[in-house]
Order: sequence, then C-alpha cells, then structure tokens
Amino acid sequence: MVASWHLFGSEPPSGPLDVWLIDSEAVATRITTGSDWCLIVETSTPFAGYDMAESGRVEVAPMSGETAFADHLGETALAVSEESAPDSGRLALEITFDSGRVRCETWSGDLRLSSFTGQALLIFSLVQWVRWSR
Repeated sequence: MVASWHLFGSEPPSGPLDVWLIDSEAVATRITTGSDWCLIVETSTPFAGYDMAESGRVEVAPMSGETAFADHLGETALAVSEESAPDSGRLALEITFDSGRVRCETWSGDLRLSSFTGQALLIFSLVQWVRWSR
C-alpha cells in the first residue's frame, strides 16, 4: 500500500490525499476524491511526489501505521461494497478483510479512512443498518 500526503512547512502531514492498494499481481488501485467531491476508484500506478512551491509538497511513500489500512496489511480483501447517490456519484467504499473493515469516504472534498474491528465493527454495522433502514 502506498499513499500521498500534503506537507507544508513544519505542520504535520495532512491526508492521505490518495491511497493505492497493490494486489499480489502488482496491480495498483487508487482511491482518492474528485473535484466534485465524489470518491474515485481507479486502476492507476502511484505517481512521484511533487513540489507545489509556496503551497508545500506532496510526498508519495509506502504506508506504515498512519492509515486505517495499517491493521490489514498483507490481508486479502474478502468483499467490497459502495454507496452512491444519483446526483453525486460514489460517496463511500467499504472493504472487508478477515480482521475487520475499512471505510473510504469523501467528506467536504477530503478522503477519510476509518477502520472497524471487533466491537467497533459491530457498533458501526448497527449504526449503518439504522441509518439505511429509515
């Protein structure tokens, strides 16, 4: 797994901006947000980092413990589901692993990643069920 992060001065990195999941056959799937705030999922090779002058820099590097995917490194994805809205496109993607789920969603144009395992997974599933059954 690889991710891109925005670096600006001495501030902590923001992001990730993009996440690339790389399968056992070296195919990279990029998860990011679009300018219309929809969630983009596409096959794409990770790009190199780049300088944005006075706006900072985007670094692209392998992920370690800094994202929701960290608990699932090396695991096989068992299921994938998505949420979308007719006027907005894809809003969220959930990837299920043996040890839990990762939810990728767009929020005000930012990529948000959440990991749910054990008790948190049960609570999250109940909340989703209530939300969608209304």
